[in-house]
Amino acid sequence: MTEKAQIGVTGLAVMGRNLARNFARHGHTVALHNRSYGRTKELVEEYGHEGSFIPSESAEDFVASLERPRRVVIMVKAGKATDAVIDEFAPLLEKGDMLIDAGNAHFADTRRREAALKEMGLHFVGTGVSGGEEGALHGPSIMPGGSKESYESLGPLLEDISAKVDGEPCCVHVGPDGAGHFVKMVHNGIEYADMQLIAEAYDLLRSVGGHSPAEIAEIFKGWNEGRLGSYLIEITAEVLKQTDAETGKPFVDIVVDQAEQKGTGRWTVQAALDLGVPVSGIAESVFARALSGDPKVRAAAANLPGPSATAGAGGDNLQADVEQALFASKIVAYAQGFQQIQAASAEYGWDIDPGAMAKIWRDGCIIRAKFLDFIKQAFDKTPDLPSLLVDDYFLDAVSGAQEAWRRVVATAAQQGIPAPGFASALAYYDGLRAKRLPAALIQGQRDFFGAHTYRRVDKDGSFHTMWGADRNEVTA
Repeated sequence: MTEKAQIGVTGLAVMGRNLARNFARHGHTVALHNRSYGRTKELVEEYGHEGSFIPSESAEDFVASLERPRRVVIMVKAGKATDAVIDEFAPLLEKGDMLIDAGNAHFADTRRREAALKEMGLHFVGTGVSGGEEGALHGPSIMPGGSKESYESLGPLLEDISAKVDGEPCCVHVGPDGAGHFVKMVHNGIEYADMQLIAEAYDLLRSVGGHSPAEIAEIFKGWNEGRLGSYLIEITAEVLKQTDAETGKPFVDIVVDQAEQKGTGRWTVQAALDLGVPVSGIAESVFARALSGDPKVRAAAANLPGPSATAGAGGDNLQADVEQALFASKIVAYAQGFQQIQAASAEYGWDIDPGAMAKIWRDGCIIRAKFLDFIKQAFDKTPDLPSLLVDDYFLDAVSGAQEAWRRVVATAAQQGIPAPGFASALAYYDGLRAKRLPAALIQGQRDFFGAHTYRRVDKDGSFHTMWGADRNEVTA
């Protein structure tokens, strides 16, 4: 009897190759397929000793090599390439088989594909995979969507290859149709914010604190031992201590200061606008990358007047203040991201467990951090928690950081250091805690120019003032 594979991977670039190797290393027979057979052959030649692989040159042979229900992992570029692979493989599959898109697809595309394939009797599983190429090989955080039925068959394999924390897999069924890709998208949005905040902390420590990159690397290394402990803090220290072999300069000084992006952060902000969720910290991080990546405008504006940073202006407590501001702003970024997940879950009927998302992000993914345990505990205690900022642990942390946080934002403004992440996080915090916001004036303006009506604080209903006539108030 010919051996059958438990799972197949089509698309064998770095991520696809490493996922295939991960499955094989865990004892699963893996079917392999790539548009060009050379890449398939190369994988078997280099890594065939790691497990059992079944290479195929054609889509037909690849599908035939899989046991039922067939599980086909798609690892190609998002968009048209994914649709092309689906169009190629769907006719070859049978009822109950599943296509698993493990790339960074837009959740709306995933919802469309899932609905179309369901009509054919096929399961489409939009699956977020975080951890980069190393995570794909050694254990990523995995966020599968799709039907519960598909997870019953697919889940054990994904849990097997995922990262583990205290023996628990960093993989859970997120919810139906596009839920998995939505959560992965927001994960990436939080990642954007986290990286921006870390960059602002570095900038302040260097420009105002007067520290060298190597000295800041040691500061970050120390922070990684405390409450800020996380993968991004850890690798920041590694990047900052790196010296360029060719010039002898700090590595960070020979890199062009234009941050690029793949689009998931932008998707997060666009989706938040549609949902009416204020993810201002994530948005500022996306806009900061866009600003950095526009050399023409930056060159034209290079001589705009403003203060020059003075080393030492932040005082003796700058380092401690920046740590406080970084932690508080990081909490805000996560609070905004989780609020967006909760809003989408309600909008699309996904029934996502936010505590479970925090649990599977504790290892394997880019935003893994020590304080994710506290996020899980917060949602375990209060499943419908309206904001992380009102949980006791995070409330205490932000309250304790507040004075330092304000000093850092003020120092940045006075010294001319752009800190949109820190500033927007603080503004969001102050907006939430405000007893009364100036939105009342905005409502008055809207009613004046567009008769959009307003509500009163002292009685029910909607009202309009006759601004162009006698200014009497009427019930709308």
